[in-house]
Amino acid sequence: MRDGPLLAGAELTYVAGIERRGWAEDEDPTASAAVGSLAASGRTEGSGGVIPRPYRRLFALPRVGTTVLLMFMARLPMAAVGVLMTLHVVTALDRGYTAAGLVGTATMVGTAVGAPLLGRFIDRHGARPVVLIAGTASAAFWLCVPLLPYPVLLPLALPAGAVTLPVSLLARHYLMALVPEAQHRTAFSLDAVATETAFIVGPSVTIVVLVHFSSTVALVGTGLWFALVTIILHLANLPVRRADQAPHAVDAARPRGWLDGRMTGALLIVVGALFTLIGAELAMIATLETHEEHRWTGVVIAAMAGTSAVGGLLYGAVRRSFSQATLALVLTLLALPAGLVNRPWWLLAVALVPMSLTVAPMFAASTERVSRLAPAQVRGTALGLLDSATRIGMALGAPLVGMMIDRSSAGWGFVTAGLGGLALIGAGALSSRFSTAKSPRRSSDTSASRNQPLTAPPARQEETAHTACR
Repeated sequence: MRDGPLLAGAELTYVAGIERRGWAEDEDPTASAAVGSLAASGRTEGSGGVIPRPYRRLFALPRVGTTVLLMFMARLPMAAVGVLMTLHVVTALDRGYTAAGLVGTATMVGTAVGAPLLGRFIDRHGARPVVLIAGTASAAFWLCVPLLPYPVLLPLALPAGAVTLPVSLLARHYLMALVPEAQHRTAFSLDAVATETAFIVGPSVTIVVLVHFSSTVALVGTGLWFALVTIILHLANLPVRRADQAPHAVDAARPRGWLDGRMTGALLIVVGALFTLIGAELAMIATLETHEEHRWTGVVIAAMAGTSAVGGLLYGAVRRSFSQATLALVLTLLALPAGLVNRPWWLLAVALVPMSLTVAPMFAASTERVSRLAPAQVRGTALGLLDSATRIGMALGAPLVGMMIDRSSAGWGFVTAGLGGLALIGAGALSSRFSTAKSPRRSSDTSASRNQPLTAPPARQEETAHTACR
């Protein structure tokens, strides 16, 4: 009986872990100038040669290091809630894993619906009201969970998910406001690394509290932690837009203008990557279960998260960004060979290392891509859609890959995860390519307008007016 809850905890560590990943096609043309300016300022000197130069330059910016640390602390309860809720429903409420899964699904659906709405609220009113409302609601929900019977908990899970404190959404907003665009890739990579680390630490601490105390203590601690994070974020009042951006001008950019084929393609690619990721991890758990090595599940998951963090650090230190579609494609292709490995557990972990190296870079590239495609005044909505895309990928991948595992084997689970992800990523790439080919003139005009004066020379104006009359 002891192995059952431990295995379920490992599975939900995985499911909750996917929610964290939350994640540019081309290098910013102003990158060289910005980097040169930073180097000339001399503020990155004296940090030693151990830390790569891009990260030294990043931490030299005001408030960046504090913000990354603060958002890491804010992610700790988010990393633990999946494991915590499942074990509470199974043990304290004496319900099965199906009942626990229904609560998790309701929470995921609520988060997928609520993320774009919270992002739009940030676009209109700033982050402080969202922090206060969502943070208070999250703290109240988790403090009340020990008192709720299952028939009340289940319907409350959906609205609770919709108003969950949007930590990833806030973190990306804060970093985009504090960091120049030329350094966004490094900032998003560091954010992905912090997320991976939080999802190693959070579930581990939760399991320790559950083993030595009870789920009630863990739930109350989670609620209090949410309350503390809310207070700190509210008092910090970090910016969500740069000083040169117009505040709250949401009506200036309608969805019909920016939610085009390129944005849809970027979101579809994220859905495909999450489909593969959740499917591969479910297949990994099933493989260990089949060969009675499930006691190593937590170790393998931690190894995958640690490898992803290493990949994120490396990606943030390289000189230029990689294509989001390329990174997602590599991720899905590298998931396929893992299906050929059955035992021992450490060999399966090694087989998953190449795929895991691409996870954090893929999410960093996705965040960079979406933030560049969306106008500044609606980036909250766009990043909320990015969060929703991760939930949709998980919601599609988990049941389909699980069905294949039940009907065949864990090895075919890896194949299903890879092929399903490839199909979605291919659809996203085609959508982006078709949209780009359909309006090349608009793209070229937009690019040219960035380097041209707003008013043409008088002679050119007369020539244009004469041509128009003809």
